[in-house]
Amino acid sequence: MVSPDTGRASIAGVRISVRLFAGLRERAGTDRLDVELPDGARVADVLAAMAATPVGALRPRECVVAVNREYADADAPVRAGDEVALVPPVSGGTGPVRCVRVTDQPLDLAALADAVRDPRAGAVVLFEGVTREVPELEYEAYAEMAEPRMEAIAAEEAERHGLCAVAVEHRSGTVALSEPSVIVAASAPHRGEAFAGARAVIDRVKAEAPIWKIEVSAEGRRRAEGTLPSSRGVRDRH
Repeated sequence: MVSPDTGRASIAGVRISVRLFAGLRERAGTDRLDVELPDGARVADVLAAMAATPVGALRPRECVVAVNREYADADAPVRAGDEVALVPPVSGGTGPVRCVRVTDQPLDLAALADAVRDPRAGAVVLFEGVTREVPELEYEAYAEMAEPRMEAIAAEEAERHGLCAVAVEHRSGTVALSEPSVIVAASAPHRGEAFAGARAVIDRVKAEAPIWKIEVSAEGRRRAEGTLPSSRGVRDRH
């Protein structure tokens, strides 16, 4: 595109009005912000643009984006005239299981703690498993199976221990020394249930989710020993 005033080339783009709700609206001090995006912009560009606004940089899982009143993933296109909204976690969540995923991105302890906060809960317990003793660990996951298995574990232990909410995230790929590879967050009316529930979830995730690790050090690579999940044992828990 060429500017008629200067004859110089200008970058084509699109101006989007982004609606804000709840905590994001309060943080920005307004219910709507306008952002400039490049032509061919996607939802990921909307999220990145927030860093330069009063909303500020968004943490992973802090909100989802709706385009024309439908939830959209990061690769969904955004065009001029679209109704775009940032949607933070809704009141009460969608049940006791608030967030379960396997990801190659760094884990956010604060985001998972926020995900399980509940007006009924007097205790929130966070378990963070971190790389120790070796420079890094490499995780391989059968994510398409691991995520449903982790979600089922979270739901079963939430019911068993009377949890208000539970969230689980596990890394894949390389995790450096002292960085978290898995986080479990659990909330309950009392600390006893929260501690017991969080422990039950992490113990079962370690035993049942199809995720493997390799220890990487100056001496080389060593695959960590594991246990073979028992399909009968899983069924017998019900």
